[in-house]
Amino acid sequence: MRKSLLIYGTCAAITSLIAIEGGLRLAVGLGNPPLVIADEEMGYRFKPNQKLYRFGNRVEYNQFSQRSEPIEPQKSQGTFRILMLGDSVLNGGNRTDQGKTISEQLEAKLSKEEESVEVLNASANSWGIGNQLGYLRKFGTFESDVVILQIGTHDLLQPTSTGKNLAQTEKPPSAISEAIFTYILPRLRGWLASSSAVKVNAAKPLDMLFQENLERLDAIARLVREQNIPLYILYTPDRRDLLPTPNEPPYKTQFFQHLAASNIPITDTHNAWSKLPPQTAKSYFVDSVHLSLGGQQSAADLLFQQLRENN
Repeated sequence: MRKSLLIYGTCAAITSLIAIEGGLRLAVGLGNPPLVIADEEMGYRFKPNQKLYRFGNRVEYNQFSQRSEPIEPQKSQGTFRILMLGDSVLNGGNRTDQGKTISEQLEAKLSKEEESVEVLNASANSWGIGNQLGYLRKFGTFESDVVILQIGTHDLLQPTSTGKNLAQTEKPPSAISEAIFTYILPRLRGWLASSSAVKVNAAKPLDMLFQENLERLDAIARLVREQNIPLYILYTPDRRDLLPTPNEPPYKTQFFQHLAASNIPITDTHNAWSKLPPQTAKSYFVDSVHLSLGGQQSAADLLFQQLRENN
């Protein structure tokens, strides 16, 4: 009798695990995460040619590790092409469907005024300005008509990221293991330990980190302007820059003074969102840094207005 119960219990447990595994794979997309690869120029980037579904959202990376559809390196005649570079804010992550990212929404708006438009999205989690510079040095500007850097408050002090222990380089053995080690355990650790929205290299003074990033930005500006391409900045705030009341982020004033001296136009979402009701600003974030669909739509709207003003 006990042996029969043991066999029955084992079979029931195995059946339950199979059902959970299948459900997590089919309904959620776990077990098949976007993979990253190491890269000497930029530390790491998303593995080329990935197309998958996560949490009901389409996630696609083309042959140049851009969160965009496959492209031709040389653009077609008559095509207006924008290259955007940024971190996970621009990328949108698994929580954002491909068509709802800032770049795709901007492309949709521009397509109503231009016959052929491409907005390319070169981004990855925790990329800093140095990682963006590495991408441009490796791949170039793809004959773009405009280059836009998405830079957030946290990026002003963000060292160039190496990607160590950062992202998935191989597929997990199962959807269940990914759920546990990628989502459940990190959340538990987050509840047990406080974290800062801006993580910096404590071995360096903050002023030094900031100056290093200005130098990297200047290198990007030289690279882009050598090809007679306009350079723009999309500045995005952290949630604490707006809530509970709007405040001036550290180093923003110095950063904007540097951009003005370098004649680099800025789309300042922090300034625009500071004028909104707190509840509206709150709805633009899903956590301390990343934007909701509403936040991404607003950023695309503001960027579109900036581009129109500058023809």
